[in-house]
Amino acid sequence: MNDWRLGIDVGATKIEIVALDRTGEMKLRRRVPNPGQYDALLTTIRDLSNSAADELGASSSSAPLPIGVGIPGSTDASSGLVKNANATWLNGKPFERDLPEVAGRPARVENDANCFALSEAIDGAAAGKNVVFGVIIGSGMGGGLVVNGKLVSGLNHIAGEWGHTPLPWPRLEEFPMPKCFCGNEGCLERFLCGSALAEDWQGPGHRSVEGIEDAAANGDARAVAAIDRYVDRFARACAMLINILDPDAIVLGGGVSNLRAVRERTQGLLQRHVITPGCKTPILGNKHGDSSGVRGAAWLWEPAETTR
Repeated sequence: MNDWRLGIDVGATKIEIVALDRTGEMKLRRRVPNPGQYDALLTTIRDLSNSAADELGASSSSAPLPIGVGIPGSTDASSGLVKNANATWLNGKPFERDLPEVAGRPARVENDANCFALSEAIDGAAAGKNVVFGVIIGSGMGGGLVVNGKLVSGLNHIAGEWGHTPLPWPRLEEFPMPKCFCGNEGCLERFLCGSALAEDWQGPGHRSVEGIEDAAANGDARAVAAIDRYVDRFARACAMLINILDPDAIVLGGGVSNLRAVRERTQGLLQRHVITPGCKTPILGNKHGDSSGVRGAAWLWEPAETTR
């Protein structure tokens, strides 16, 4: 029997591993560069998990410690191959099949936004809530749905991909709708990712929103207007989500969600579009910050499963 679960987050530039005990306390945390190549990724995860097991005194166990892995993509339900990964060298690879063989231990793989949502639902900002939607807004836009402590991935493994639904209740000035890399037009991601806000503030080609709230506070009219538009659009997106799912909480993650206006003003704008009067759905900041994704990867394994 063992008391640990291992979680691994495959980021754009780094790979991180953590070990959580039964209570969710982090006992080990390591980061190494992402090699940016498929076979090297497999062996890097193998070496990280073996080293962690040794350090935890679990390498001699008859049942190898399982690992949960969050990736910036998802596994196709039919083919078992990675799809929609922004680390494009992962796409088309049987990662979830290859990983247990190379690592020598059971492995589960999930989208990183799903891992974020699971983390915040299990022991984060939405702990104790039945239906939780986790939002990540950064260079892209993702989401994850957790019901009664369980991830809902869906038939096609795309549950939570609200970034590729259209901006609801569009205004005339929002046309023509911007084209999205997915092939559609008007996707939420094209209005709400970090670069979309940066371009709305400073023009085409800008990608960083650093300093936008300071600029607005100092009287930059373009910054004020861009933030106002952003919060209004984000509130519309959340209202659509509430009308469909009616979650017990929406938890925010990703760099753009750290803007004060997003955290503080969205709640007050929901009622314009939510179908029920007196909308009570809380919009919450996350508890675990940039550790949420890797913690959620560890939580892909149930306590009972990790002790078999």
